[in-house]
Amino acid sequence: MKAIAYRRTGDPDVLELVDKAVREPGPGEVRVRIVRSGVNPTDWKARRGSSDGATVDPPQTPNQDGAGVVEAVGAGVTPALSGLRVWIYEAAYQRPEGTAQEHALVPARNVVTLPDRASFDLGAALGVPFLTAHRCLTVAEGGPTRLGPGALQGRTVLVAGGAGAVGNATVQLARWADATVIATVSTPAKAQLAAAAGADHVVNYREQDVVAEVRKIAPRGVQSIVEVAPAANAGIDAQVVSRHGSVAVYATDGGDAMTIPVRSQMGPNARWQFVLVYTEPHGAKTTALDDIAAAVMDGAVRVGPDAGLPLHHFPLERAGDAHAAVENGAVGKVLVDVSE
Repeated sequence: MKAIAYRRTGDPDVLELVDKAVREPGPGEVRVRIVRSGVNPTDWKARRGSSDGATVDPPQTPNQDGAGVVEAVGAGVTPALSGLRVWIYEAAYQRPEGTAQEHALVPARNVVTLPDRASFDLGAALGVPFLTAHRCLTVAEGGPTRLGPGALQGRTVLVAGGAGAVGNATVQLARWADATVIATVSTPAKAQLAAAAGADHVVNYREQDVVAEVRKIAPRGVQSIVEVAPAANAGIDAQVVSRHGSVAVYATDGGDAMTIPVRSQMGPNARWQFVLVYTEPHGAKTTALDDIAAAVMDGAVRVGPDAGLPLHHFPLERAGDAHAAVENGAVGKVLVDVSE
């Protein structure tokens, strides 16, 4: 079978198209015929590693997320999974078997059934972005631990970078849960994408005063802030977070440091929560998987330009270009077309 692998860390050109043997799933595993492989920032960061040129042994097949059809199951896995359409998350976490290959061995716990109404494009776009978004929306003091219709009713959510993949997922899940959603963006084109995703209000932070605009919409502040650029936005977030509100930080914007005005955050008992999907509590992740599956079943989450998430397709042999697109800040979702 065809697969992408890298034997050393570095630029996208370390990704090679190789031939691999199709193997039988081991205990607790399933073999999935991959249709779409999703690319996330975490994938190119893992490929780069901490330094260029480090040996990767065994060779790594990249990409955490994907979608396809289960074609074989290992010992201890229910045979009922065989033949089902599924979406995949964390395929390559601490494992050499990502989704950028025609047939992937995946722990059965890392596949979720994909209803017939949902496309493989959607399935491959769910994992990292939607799990991250769910965690960010469920860490506020007094807020819900589950998402669904009505769960966020009466609450306001501020999504920094509302046109990004996680931003888009957050907007869609928050609207499904009946929150009022404010998204910040940097361009008019991105404003259109955030609005298409379902944002009630969109603020262009290059042209508008974010604090003033948010306070017009939510005079008492917002209960949940989902933050992609904490170094740049911590001061803004501190001014608009409500009493008992939360700021969920899921990314860094060029560095590891941010400055939080501590005294002003003590008064409202604000919570600053750091989010990494791979190490979040097991119960929170299990809940997120259930809720995301329910949102997919409801038809509440979508992909494509009409959903504010343009799709960029690359064939398997151009997986390096797909990684480069994500690394260079492509707006939307980058997918690798592995099979029909």
